[in-house]
Amino acid sequence: MAAAERITDRLVGHGEGPCWSPTWGGLRFVDLYAGDVVTLAADGSTTRKHYGEVVAITRPRVGGGAVLAVERGIVLEDADGSLHAQPELWSADARLRMNEGGCDPDGRFYAGNMAYDQADGKGQGRASVYRFDADGRVEVVVGQVTISNGLGWSPDGTLAYYNDTPTGRTDVFDYSREGGLTDRRLFAQVNDDSGKNRPDGLTVDAEGGVWTGLFGGSAVRRYAPDGTLDAVVEVGARQVTACTFGGDDYSELFITTSRENLADDDDPAAGSIFRYVPGVKGLPALPYAG
Repeated sequence: MAAAERITDRLVGHGEGPCWSPTWGGLRFVDLYAGDVVTLAADGSTTRKHYGEVVAITRPRVGGGAVLAVERGIVLEDADGSLHAQPELWSADARLRMNEGGCDPDGRFYAGNMAYDQADGKGQGRASVYRFDADGRVEVVVGQVTISNGLGWSPDGTLAYYNDTPTGRTDVFDYSREGGLTDRRLFAQVNDDSGKNRPDGLTVDAEGGVWTGLFGGSAVRRYAPDGTLDAVVEVGARQVTACTFGGDDYSELFITTSRENLADDDDPAAGSIFRYVPGVKGLPALPYAG
């Protein structure tokens, strides 16, 4: 079993959504409950930008800038840093927040949500995945989910992999521009009787392998294109949230972790960024076309 290297001190409370883009100069990820996007430079220095009470996802735009999912909707950021908030997607009293997502091969942005209150099954089936088209139209494309998490496409763009964390599994959809996400089915059973290996964020490598962070499991796993477990990377923090490929040639796997619901002296490395070089390269981030 390989081990990831810790490359930062404790940086964030709830790190999520790492994404590498040359237009940004490297790696960005969110400090979700702080409402900040953090940029990690090659020299280890960091900068932050605040977007609101919650920011859950950031992806590059074709023309520069970024598209972001904030607590209840979408914000467009221009290349000059100016922000354009879109109409909220649900009412403030629904007690839902955005959580994870990404872009499809046709330049459309997907953002899934979850209920704040997950106690005693209160969040069961209340969440959805929204698709934000380049022309600004919004559509719910997956419904009745609970904690919408990792979403990524196969190298040829015909398959989409998805984690609804409480199911304990990674599912796969067929994908086309016209048909969207269809024929959802099991790709890999991630959790087991221990209940500690909760599938969180995911990314797909250039060979079609699916890398999934294990929230509570202190690891990232790679599943081969046929869904069999292929590799396990130990991470020195329990609450592993997501991973992405980056570096000049996309040969480095960057991993985010969380301090959510942890005491200050519990799991000291939680909230740090980790790095691993797996010997397989990743894919550039799919950008938003709007």
